[in-house]
Amino acid sequence: PTMMELADFAMYVAVFSAVGPQALAVTTNLNINFLRKPAQTDLIAEAKLLKVGKRLAVGEVSLFSDGQDEPVAHVTSTYSLPQKN
Repeated sequence: PTMMELADFAMYVAVFSAVGPQALAVTTNLNINFLRKPAQTDLIAEAKLLKVGKRLAVGEVSLFSDGQDEPVAHVTSTYSLPQKN
């Protein structure tokens, strides 16, 4: 759950950095693939937006153990953006 929370927060920051604060934007999908056991150290999230449209934002997040080159998890996520009036 902690890794999913970190990935979702990283997407939240990436999406809102691109579109500005959106009160009703929500995660509609989050898929996580656990690749290896993380080391007992800090986790680092690297988020990348793949597409930001009018209604959806799609991105991916790679999670790393601090000091390691190989990711411990790969996440894809979709955010629903509220319709602008």
